[in-house]
Amino acid sequence: MGNIVAIVGRPNVGKSTLFNRLTQSRQAIVNDEAGTTRDRQYGKVDWNGKEFSLIDTGGWVLNSEDVFEEEINKQVKVAIEEADVILFVVDILNGITDLDVDVANILRRSKKPVVVVANKADNFELHPSSAEFYSFGLGDPFCVSAINGSCTGDLLDKIVTLFPETKPEELDEELPRIAIVGRPNAGKSSLINAFIGEDRHIVTDIAGTTRDSIYTKYDKFGLNFYLVDTAGIRKKGKVNEDLEYYSVIRSIRAIENSDVCVLMVDATRSIESQDLNIFSLIQKNNKGLVVCVNKWDLIENKDQKVIDSYTDAIRNRLAPFTDFPIIFISALTKQRIFKVLEKVKDVYENRKVRIPTAKLNEVMLPIIEATPPPAWKGKYIKIKYITQLPAGTVPSFVFFANLPQWIKEPYKRFLENKLREHWNFTGTPINIFIRGK
Repeated sequence: MGNIVAIVGRPNVGKSTLFNRLTQSRQAIVNDEAGTTRDRQYGKVDWNGKEFSLIDTGGWVLNSEDVFEEEINKQVKVAIEEADVILFVVDILNGITDLDVDVANILRRSKKPVVVVANKADNFELHPSSAEFYSFGLGDPFCVSAINGSCTGDLLDKIVTLFPETKPEELDEELPRIAIVGRPNAGKSSLINAFIGEDRHIVTDIAGTTRDSIYTKYDKFGLNFYLVDTAGIRKKGKVNEDLEYYSVIRSIRAIENSDVCVLMVDATRSIESQDLNIFSLIQKNNKGLVVCVNKWDLIENKDQKVIDSYTDAIRNRLAPFTDFPIIFISALTKQRIFKVLEKVKDVYENRKVRIPTAKLNEVMLPIIEATPPPAWKGKYIKIKYITQLPAGTVPSFVFFANLPQWIKEPYKRFLENKLREHWNFTGTPINIFIRGK
């Protein structure tokens, strides 16, 4: 079960630098394609075999130039609500400010594990100055330098000891886990209620770990799966609802714990940065995707042309990944809502497709021969052999080449498109690795 660590603190104490320092080992692997604006604020950290997600709350505030106390208080409150461990970053050169004291007061009342991180301790002479941070009443300050990385290992050691002991939930592995995500008011709750509906065919509610990320087992109409509850659905009204951008943080846990995500989009609004943020989380976590355009009952003119233009607009905004189902539904009138479940099941099955190596080479090698990777400095690049990796979470293919390092992103995309043309991978990401033979 993924643990979430949030970084809080007033501006200019080095939160983003600390974020980059702690996630750096992974940043190389998570491909940093131009994603959304606030993509950089969510990353994964793997420390001694323990993995957790790191969120820099400062990066999610829209107008960070004029950060008022209330903005910081909002960040802190969301961190308290969503995170398992909170890193409270302060600046050892500046000492304590009034804003720090305010944040400390909120954190002290929260009962969540907090680590005080005294940043900018770029040399050891500065360490004794951290003594004043004891006055927060939040335990020993950790002196680190996010810039040069000193003492960040000790900090990570400390963080992983603070995670709540969680027992893995007893889940039937073979059933798909679906998360319904989207920005506030896109109709997530209505869709879930429409599914669960009158004949409440919920079998069990498995109490989640610390948070109420609850798997609701659902069997109805011959379909069997778990709904991963987005924490926001049950606990409405705790954090002020105008915090649009926090709905993204809210979705992190649900997305990480699911196999297929249903991204709800509001037919009456265009795709906005918020939808893109959530989409990029789905992609970063390599999850299956079904896009639902909800509130279709409110659209006057529903001819095929309108549907096509909607579909194209969505695929354009979410490119380069365009091979996913888009369904027009109305959670209110229950129009096509079971189509959603059928598509989810298809996407889940597509994630498990295995292609025999012989077949793979038979189809792909002639295609590659006809359109080889562009030569590099006069050297010809040859791909000799292809195989699919043993079952992981996502279909992953290895192409063995003589000069793997010179095969670039556009060609990988070409290979991916050809795979999609010949086999059904709709809705699921594909990983393509190029290795030396």
